[in-house]
Amino acid sequence: MSRIVLFMHTSLDGFAAGTNGEMGWIHVDQEIFDFGAERISKTNTALYGRVTFQMMESYWPTAAEQPGATKHDKEHAAWYKSAHKVVLSTTLDPSALTHTTVIGKDFAAAVRKLKAETTGEILLFGSPRTAHALLAENLIDECWLFVNPVLLGEGIPVFKGIKEKQSLKLLKTHVFSSGVVCLNHELLHENK
Repeated sequence: MSRIVLFMHTSLDGFAAGTNGEMGWIHVDQEIFDFGAERISKTNTALYGRVTFQMMESYWPTAAEQPGATKHDKEHAAWYKSAHKVVLSTTLDPSALTHTTVIGKDFAAAVRKLKAETTGEILLFGSPRTAHALLAENLIDECWLFVNPVLLGEGIPVFKGIKEKQSLKLLKTHVFSSGVVCLNHELLHENK
């Protein structure tokens, strides 16, 4: 069975975005891109919420062809084009999308089926509201949180709606020269 890995930036006080979805505080540089690319290259399935997916779709399909495209733009655009994308949404029209599966109302059963049928890991990119829904169903198996050295005070939390205590096991940490720290935890599903 495949594992779902949450891949998200967070402020030190636990927010994935500002109150209106602002993400300009997230620090990314070549060191972080290279670190993330190594992990991303090990999978071919990406999971998104609708808002994050639409943001990705507005950039990655043509990112490599843009003037001044970086090494990261070219590499991630190639990966994005070939990856199977899964989106939790009740409003997207799947007929207009390529390499994309849209999961609607009965998302928990559909994601369990996806995990059973997928080879390799499924990376959940950002998508805090989708992460909240999947966490509530014990469907996330691992977290890669990129903790940025900033306090937002308020915003969209990384974790919300946790119904009961959830134990985690720290697998590894990585400190970047920028001060961003990647925390890699496994979620221990004791109550499954």
